[in-house]
Amino acid sequence: MSNITVVMEFLLLRFSDNREFQILHSVSFLVLYLVALMGNSLIIALIAVECHLHKPMYFFLLNLSLADIGLVSITLPKSMFNSIFNTRRIAYSGCVSQVFFLIFFMATDFALLTVMAYDRYVAICDPLHYEAVMSKEACIQMAAITWIVALLYATLHTIGTFTMPFCSNVIDQFFCEIPQLLKISCSDRHPIEMGVHALGALLSFTSFLFIISSYVQIFRAVLRIPSMKGRKKTFSTCTPHFLVVSLFLLTTSFSYLKPNTNLSTDLNLTAAVVYSVVPPLMNPVIYSLRNQPIKMAMRKCIHLHWPLFHNL
Repeated sequence: MSNITVVMEFLLLRFSDNREFQILHSVSFLVLYLVALMGNSLIIALIAVECHLHKPMYFFLLNLSLADIGLVSITLPKSMFNSIFNTRRIAYSGCVSQVFFLIFFMATDFALLTVMAYDRYVAICDPLHYEAVMSKEACIQMAAITWIVALLYATLHTIGTFTMPFCSNVIDQFFCEIPQLLKISCSDRHPIEMGVHALGALLSFTSFLFIISSYVQIFRAVLRIPSMKGRKKTFSTCTPHFLVVSLFLLTTSFSYLKPNTNLSTDLNLTAAVVYSVVPPLMNPVIYSLRNQPIKMAMRKCIHLHWPLFHNL
């Protein structure tokens, strides 16, 4: 405990010390950020404008896109700023904000994906009661609960992390990440943080089991449909969500379940980029390519505003 440091700021990891590579990194992140921002903004705009998309599934998708915009905006802009101005610094308050909002938007993503799995389960396994179960009021309540629970969880996680003393201010990551902050903590075990981790593990495992059980029931219901055309049409309504869930679980598992020891810096950086950038980047692409109503809304928007592309 004699090595405790009063931390006023943290030093983040650079992608490279070479100036040309720093500029390349900034440009690459800018492209990824703009693509993710435009893709999710397009999804939000289409759902808000098109009346035939005013359904529970697309309401939750709109919330998911909002969370994805927040998630990708937490890490990339600061990393681009540091590379452009050749600095590693992030203020203590900035680090606290990064941790809070990263956990907040990731938890919101996972909670929304769980609710969307329930929506698909009711739509396919109990279609006669779908409108009653997934009413407008029920959807608003479920969305509000997901944001509130994520907010409370992020608050607890942030408090648990930053009440620990730090022996260093050098973070082995390009943004403030809890596993890397725990590495530089002087405390091996902290009751608050251990309790929050246990709560997070319980909630994540419960949500995971719920999603898996929902899809087991969905697959069973689809297999009972007599016609192949009917099976394909029904299954296509939940395919985008299934792909998004798989992408989210794979990327977060790769990043948070990997061993923290004996890993190269490049692998740590790659893992962080994978789980913080890939889902917000790919979710709009998956829904745009695999969801027919979204594709029709996009074509309508293109034909309306760009008549030259009328033959698309």
